[in-house]
Amino acid sequence: MAICPECDAEIEVDEFDVDKGDQLSCPECGSNLEVTGLSPIELDIAPDDDEEDDDDELEDDDEEDLEDDDEEEDEEDKDWDE
Repeated sequence: MAICPECDAEIEVDEFDVDKGDQLSCPECGSNLEVTGLSPIELDIAPDDDEEDDDDELEDDDEEDLEDDDEEEDEEDKDWDE
């Protein structure tokens, strides 16, 4: 059994069916929960999808910056080859 951190409802969770980081929903209040501990099962409010999207956007921006740097290096190499 685990306890919902939002409404204190008891949630039946089999520790063999979940892994740390898994998400589930509270049947009482509908909160999205994340498994933060396995023995005993501990639940916390899951991060919003918006926060994850923001992280993805930051990673995408970093990748674009790296690609831009690679292109600049390629252009510099061409100058030396000529």
